[in-house]
Amino acid sequence: MAERELLLDIPLEHEMNILGQMDQNLNKIQKQFQVSIIDRDGLLKIIGEEDAANKAKEVLLSLLKLSQKGTAINEQNVNYAISLTVKEGKGDALLHLDEDLLARTALGKPVKPKTLGQKAYVDAIRKNMITFGIGPAGTGKTYLAMAMAISAFREEEVSRIILTRPAIEAGEKLGFLPGDLQSKVDPYLRPLYDALYQIMGPEQYLANAEKGLIEVAPLAYMRGRTLDNAYIILDEAQNTTPAQMKMFLTRIGFGSKVVVTGDLTQKDLEEGKKSGLEDAIHVLKNVEGIAFSTLTSEDVVRHPLVQRIVNAYEKDEERKKKDKYANRHSVGSEGTNKSGLRKNHSGYRGGKS
Repeated sequence: MAERELLLDIPLEHEMNILGQMDQNLNKIQKQFQVSIIDRDGLLKIIGEEDAANKAKEVLLSLLKLSQKGTAINEQNVNYAISLTVKEGKGDALLHLDEDLLARTALGKPVKPKTLGQKAYVDAIRKNMITFGIGPAGTGKTYLAMAMAISAFREEEVSRIILTRPAIEAGEKLGFLPGDLQSKVDPYLRPLYDALYQIMGPEQYLANAEKGLIEVAPLAYMRGRTLDNAYIILDEAQNTTPAQMKMFLTRIGFGSKVVVTGDLTQKDLEEGKKSGLEDAIHVLKNVEGIAFSTLTSEDVVRHPLVQRIVNAYEKDEERKKKDKYANRHSVGSEGTNKSGLRKNHSGYRGGKS
C-alpha cells in the first residue's frame, strides 16, 4: 500500500493535553498504527501506509475534540479511542459519550460513561425498572449506578436510596467476627460507602443517612420489607443464592428503580451452590421491564494493567472451557472404533455375544 503524508493542526492550548507528558500518547498512537508522527509546534505530520495514517489521524481528531470540550485526556481515553477506531471505525462515538453527564462528584468532577458498553448500560437503567449489570471488576457497574441513584435523589425522582450487598465474602462467618452487628457488616459494605462519599460528599451523606433517606445495609435486612419510591442497588449479586435473589426482587414497590450488579467470575459461594445472579439471568431473560447489560474487559476504566489482568483471566477461563469440552468428547468416544463397537481386553464386542 502506498505511503501517505497527512497534516493535522493542534492548537497550542490543547497540545500538551493531547500529546501527553513526554509525548506518551503520541508514542502510543505511533506504535499502534506503525506510523511516524512529527510535531512541529502543534502541526503534526503523520507518515505511514494510507489506512494506518488515516486511522492515526482519526484518533488524534477524536482526542482534539475531547480536549476542546474540556476533558483532561488520560491513558484510558487514548486506549479507547484507538480501540474504537481499530475495531469498529467509531472514533466519533467517544464524543457522544462525553456528552452524557450523569452527576458531579463532591469535588465537582463529572461522572460520565467512558465506553460504549457503559453507555448501553446507563441507557438500559434509564429505560427499565430493573437492570442487571454483569461484568468484570473495574467496568464501573456500581459506580455508574450510584451516580444515577444520587442524581435521581437530588432531582427528587425518588425519596430515598437503598444500597445493599450479601455479606459473605472471603468465607468469613459474621458470628465469629468481633463487635456488634453493624461493625461486623460495615467492612463488607465499605465499597458502597466509598462511592457515596466520593460522589455525594461525607457531610451530605451523613445528613441524609441520619434522616433515613440513604440506607446502606446487608441483603438480609431487606427481608419482609416493601421498598416504594426508592433507588435500590444490589451489589456483588453473584454471591446471592436463588432464594435471596427472589426475596430481594419481590421487595420492590411502586415508583422504585433497581440496579443489580455482579461478576460471575468472582463467586464466593460454597462449592456447588448456584448463584442467584446466574439463576436470574436464566429465569428472567424474557421478562418485560427487566434488562441485562453485559460489560467486558473493553469497558474496564481502571489502570490499563487491570484490563490486561482481566483479559488474561478471560483467556484462561476460555481455555479451561475448551479443555473440559475436549476431555468430555474424548471420554465419550474412547474405546469405540469406526463401526461403533466397544473394545474390551480381548478384542471388539457388539451388544450380545
